Amino acid sequence: MHPYLNIAIKAARKAGAIIAHAQQDLNKLAIEEKSPHDFVSNIDRKAEIIIREVIEEAYPKHSILGEEGGFQENEDADTVWVIDPIDGTQNFIKGLPFFAVSIGIKEQGKISHGVIYDPMRQELFTATRGKGAFLDNRMRVSDKRGLQGAVIATGLRYYHKDLWREPQPSLQTLFSQIADIRYLGSAALALAYVACGRLDAYWESGLKEWDIAAGCLMVKEAGGLVTDYQGQEQYLQSGKVVAAPVKILKELLPLLDESPPTH
Repeated sequence: MHPYLNIAIKAARKAGAIIAHAQQDLNKLAIEEKSPHDFVSNIDRKAEIIIREVIEEAYPKHSILGEEGGFQENEDADTVWVIDPIDGTQNFIKGLPFFAVSIGIKEQGKISHGVIYDPMRQELFTATRGKGAFLDNRMRVSDKRGLQGAVIATGLRYYHKDLWREPQPSLQTLFSQIADIRYLGSAALALAYVACGRLDAYWESGLKEWDIAAGCLMVKEAGGLVTDYQGQEQYLQSGKVVAAPVKILKELLPLLDESPPTH
């Protein structure tokens, strides 16, 4: 295992222990609204501090981008750790056990390692570029060959509600083909679930780099494809991501032209 991945796992597990403990008494959470419908808790901030400390102790020259602490550029600006201390904060503060620590490591602009840790299930998803993705054993995306009967996930964000009440024709076509759709509340875990075949596909917009960096690498290392809505690889920049096995992605992409816009 690569040394970077070892440190990411150490950091994720250490933060995850604090996060899981906090779920035992949600009344003690201090919650703020950063922007409309976008919340942060004291545990989000505490978990990110813990992760940063573990990274800085091992690699003090590396740069760090975190959801709560922003960008800390150090001497080595070509190596950036991309952190979401709790991806799925809304679930976390409501006591819904579907959230994760996400840590991606970017070298010279490309994500090279990723860790997603679910502290409630103690599931550890990892990936290294060119070396595969793992959850205990090697992960592979679903073997489903098209949208017919697929179970896919997306995000139902507050600024998309009007569109979902009256779906556009392309989305109606999509809904008529798939078996079911899931709104999970954590992009990181949704991507990890695509990578291990629990979901057949995932798409969403309005995302940030820390939401998806680790998960996108996992899907690709598990044999899937990840693109933006135009089929290009600008998802980290645009915040629009589509992740699926090749044949599902080819059917899904044309149906997303009228999908919810980026916030």
